[in-house]
Amino acid sequence: MDKAKARGIIEGILFTMGESVEVSRLASVVELDVRTVKSILKEMATDYDKEESGINLIWLDDAVQLCTKSEMYEYLIKIAKAPRKITLTETVLETLSIIAYKQPVTRIEIEKVRGVSCDHAINKLLEYDLITELGRLDAPGRPLLFGTTEQFLRSFGVKSLDELPEFNPVVLEEFKQQAEAEVQLKLDI
Repeated sequence: MDKAKARGIIEGILFTMGESVEVSRLASVVELDVRTVKSILKEMATDYDKEESGINLIWLDDAVQLCTKSEMYEYLIKIAKAPRKITLTETVLETLSIIAYKQPVTRIEIEKVRGVSCDHAINKLLEYDLITELGRLDAPGRPLLFGTTEQFLRSFGVKSLDELPEFNPVVLEEFKQQAEAEVQLKLDI
């Protein structure tokens, strides 16, 4: 393998790992001797030492790690502290409500209540860390079980699921009838 390709592979590994990696492991992956890999790493370190680079390569015994230069910390803080705005659509909120009240719950159970597919809503809720996979149901196909997270509790200002508002049985019955009417309407089309 040529040095340029090996450098790209090493750089990719160090970036992705985010922690120190032994030089011997890097050498094994790129199928070069340790001496050659150390030479490549020294070239990388020299390039990163330039003022316009935001990263550097640090040596930890017989391992190396890519790190952000300390001069970049003030900028990292600005981006890390910027609140991430989460927008929950009506569909996503409905799905979250079903999960919160019926957990642990499978995707099929959620879709049975909603009457429509909920793949997108579940993916968004997982992305926002409002729900998590709790394991698998001991049933044919072993479907995933979903439940809410601590982030869900923080986001909605409750300390436990016991603090969620009670479901009004009349409203629940109306909701079921609306869902059934929607399903019937789709079947008639």
